[in-house]
Amino acid sequence: MTRASDAADELGLAYELTQHGRVNSLEEAAAARGIEPAKLIKTIVVRLSDSDYRFVLVPGDREIAWPKLRALLGLSRISMPSAETALAVTGYVRGTITPLGSTNAWPVIADERITGTISIGGGEHGAGLTVDAEDLVKALNATVADVTD
Repeated sequence: MTRASDAADELGLAYELTQHGRVNSLEEAAAARGIEPAKLIKTIVVRLSDSDYRFVLVPGDREIAWPKLRALLGLSRISMPSAETALAVTGYVRGTITPLGSTNAWPVIADERITGTISIGGGEHGAGLTVDAEDLVKALNATVADVTD
């Protein structure tokens, strides 16, 4: 069990925990979890200000579209925090960040292409939670929008 799976339990979110060894790429992680890369969801933490962050859920085969994200948030500037800051504001090191079990409940934005059965990070290297995308979005009260290219 991980902090992320404990949080999923608290939210009443049905999931399957997959644990595997270290991987060197998104494609390796997807294969280890038995899913296609588009269904492996990356959680990116973005900085709106020194005290305001968002989790952005991105399909594995896509990247954040910064102009779309800025337009959604009504901001002219958004940045990526340093690895040290990301750890400080989420409680997770880069590569393991997930909104589930984060030390701060930052708002979540989910790309509209996240559908069906997906795998999201389990909060530690080599761990993933396979969940229904709609259930995850609902549990996290996520804003769904077109934010990727």
